[in-house]
Amino acid sequence: MTLDSEQRTFLDRLLETPSPSGFETRGQRVWLDYVSDFADEVWTDDYGNAVAIHEGNEMELVLTGHADEVGFIVRRIDDDGFVRIGSIGGADRTVSKGQHVTIHADEPVSGVVGQTAIHLREKGEETYDDIEDQYVDIGVADGDEAESLVSVGDPVTFSTTVEDLHGSRISARGMDNRIGVWAAAEGLRRAVEADADATVYAVSTIQEEVGLQGAKMVGFDLDPDAVVAVDVTHATDSPGIPDKQRGPVELGSGPVVTRGSANHPVLVDLARDAADDADVAVQLQAAGSRTGTDADAFYTSAGGTPALNLGLPNRYMHTPVEVIDSHDLDDVAALLSAMAVRAGEMASFAVDI
Repeated sequence: MTLDSEQRTFLDRLLETPSPSGFETRGQRVWLDYVSDFADEVWTDDYGNAVAIHEGNEMELVLTGHADEVGFIVRRIDDDGFVRIGSIGGADRTVSKGQHVTIHADEPVSGVVGQTAIHLREKGEETYDDIEDQYVDIGVADGDEAESLVSVGDPVTFSTTVEDLHGSRISARGMDNRIGVWAAAEGLRRAVEADADATVYAVSTIQEEVGLQGAKMVGFDLDPDAVVAVDVTHATDSPGIPDKQRGPVELGSGPVVTRGSANHPVLVDLARDAADDADVAVQLQAAGSRTGTDADAFYTSAGGTPALNLGLPNRYMHTPVEVIDSHDLDDVAALLSAMAVRAGEMASFAVDI
């Protein structure tokens, strides 16, 4: 299947709404407006984690993604009006120079990350400056003029937006992890349509990119029976990937079920069985130590919660041009719904020893 117009509009709105870690409220509003149309109840906590629920039986399943994206923050403004920045999350210093950015002050301020022209750089001296050594040019004459427009602590994001590539491929910044919150919401909607017996939560967490903080909060508060955390995972089917980093994950070949570490074996089996129910092809991925996703926080919350990291193949992670396949995204939502339906028939997620 391909995304219908309503689903695609929701995805585009999420991708076009800046939501760097610690500044997620605008994106959370977009998400809440969407889920309010079909959820029995929606709410947020004091830090902005957003929750929607389909009321069912005593078996509680959480479908979740994180709302935040990597970005930058204003650290200081120098006397000449250049804005010095720091990282929010794992910003990639190799792709930031020469990019259009937006500083999210009281009113949005456009700028560019300065890059010395190739003609003026010393040959053989090519290096990548740390983010803290880079700066944003907003076009002002001096520091006083800059300070009238922006303030220390304002968040900064790339100005790139959504672009359709050939076929079903889509490129944007912030696929990590707008696709996860999209999938959680859409999985809930489809679970409601299927009249799933389980109680199903959709959750959009905050501050994953700076330490899985939102998942730690909401995992403790909800204390569900099981959690499926949807996040991007590396598609390693493009040029430039070192051989030792190449894995079995390909764009367009379906959602990725992760095995090992935080990933509970009963949930792994549930996902694979539900994939058969939904006629969804899945890929497998190994996680020997950690997943690097909210699943790592959820599974140790509230005394231990069965958790699964469900991945969506993504190229060029943490750059302004991340690429996904919309067929994979639709299949993630279908798989989540099928898992919710099967969860209602479960007596327990405990391992059999």
